[in-house]
Amino acid sequence: MYNKKYYVVESSVLPEVFIKVMEVKKLLNEGKFTRVNDAVKEVGISRSTYYKYKDSIFEFYENKTQILTLALILDHVSGILSKILDVVAKANGNILTINQSIPQEDFAMVSISIDTIALNQNPDELIDVIKNLPGVRKLQIIK
Repeated sequence: MYNKKYYVVESSVLPEVFIKVMEVKKLLNEGKFTRVNDAVKEVGISRSTYYKYKDSIFEFYENKTQILTLALILDHVSGILSKILDVVAKANGNILTINQSIPQEDFAMVSISIDTIALNQNPDELIDVIKNLPGVRKLQIIK
């Protein structure tokens, strides 16, 4: 039996056809179009292309993942973890776990698990805000 293998890939490296398939899915999900034929014409791909790929590509959070785990490397400066927790709270995220190593060489490794079911923004936006906070050296999504 064939075992499916999945990859998380940044959208900028995908062929345009995959991005267009995602656009069609979004238009249909948002109710902007009720017929696939109309949505594919709007985006500029064929129906057969849409049907070929629609079940093989999805946004990282489209699969209703509720728990997001982040691995971070933070500068060893007072208040950075607090700022991250504040960002998560403002986004209505629920912190499930926090694990932090003892700081070494002016940085600390932290993992944070967040329940994202009630987020008031896209998880990608939350990740971008955290990634751009002063003192966050690296952020990696663990799934």
